[in-house]
Amino acid sequence: MSDDSRPSPTTARAEARTAVVIPAAGRGVRLGPGAPKALRALNGTPMLIHAVRAMAASRAVSLVVVVAPPDGAAEVKSLLDAHALPERTDFLIVPGGAERQDSVKLGLDALPPDYDIVLVHDAARPLVPVDTVDAVIEAVRDGAPAVVPALPLADTVKEVESAAVAGDPEPVVATPERARLRAVQTPQGFDRATLVRAHEAVTDNVTDDASMVEQLGLTVMVVPGHEEAFKVTRPLDLVLAEAVLARRRLNDGF
Repeated sequence: MSDDSRPSPTTARAEARTAVVIPAAGRGVRLGPGAPKALRALNGTPMLIHAVRAMAASRAVSLVVVVAPPDGAAEVKSLLDAHALPERTDFLIVPGGAERQDSVKLGLDALPPDYDIVLVHDAARPLVPVDTVDAVIEAVRDGAPAVVPALPLADTVKEVESAAVAGDPEPVVATPERARLRAVQTPQGFDRATLVRAHEAVTDNVTDDASMVEQLGLTVMVVPGHEEAFKVTRPLDLVLAEAVLARRRLNDGF
C-alpha cells in the first residue's frame, strides 16, 4: 500500500529550506591597499553587511553562511554582531580558503543537513534587490538544478588573441553574436546535492559555481538580473554604489 502522507517531489522542492553562502575571504587588490574588499565601507557600512542584508531580505532565506578571511573570522563575527540583521535569519561564520572555490566548499561543508537549496553570492555585490534573490530561489524550486541571474550585454564583444605584453594591441579573433550573450551576476542558486557533486567532481579553478555544474553536463537556467547587482571591483564602482544608496534613501527613506 502506498504512503500518501509523503510529499510529492514538487511539493518537497517548494517547501525546501534555503541557505546562502557568501565567500568573503578575498583581498580585493583592484580596489587598492587596505581592508579586504568585503570589509570596505559603503555609506559608512561594510559592503559585507550590505550583502548579508540583501540576502536576508528574502523571506525564503533562513541561514546565511559568511566565509571570512582565514585570519579574520573573529572580526567578521564582531561586524555582524554590531549591525542590525533580520531576526528570522540565522548567521554562521566560517574561515575561508586560499581560493574562492575553496571558500565556497568550506561554506557548503558547514551547512546543516536540512537545507536543500543553496545560493552562492558575491560579497562584492552589496546592492542586489530582493526580487532578484527571490526569482533565483523560485527557479530552483521549480526544478532547475542551477540558476543564474544575468543581463543582456550593452556593448559589442570581441574575442581577441591575448598580447604577450599587457597594453600591447591585440588582434581580434571573432565577434560573438551579442544577442546570445549574457553578463552573469549573483546570487547563483543550486539544488544542494548538485552543487556538492560539482565541487567534488570539478578540480579546475573556476570563476563561478554555475560553470562547475555545466561541467557535469547539466543545464544552467538564466533569470533576469538587475543593473544594481553590479560587482564593486574598482574605485569607480564604489562611487556608483554610493549613488545607488543615495537614490534609495531619497526614494525609500532608508
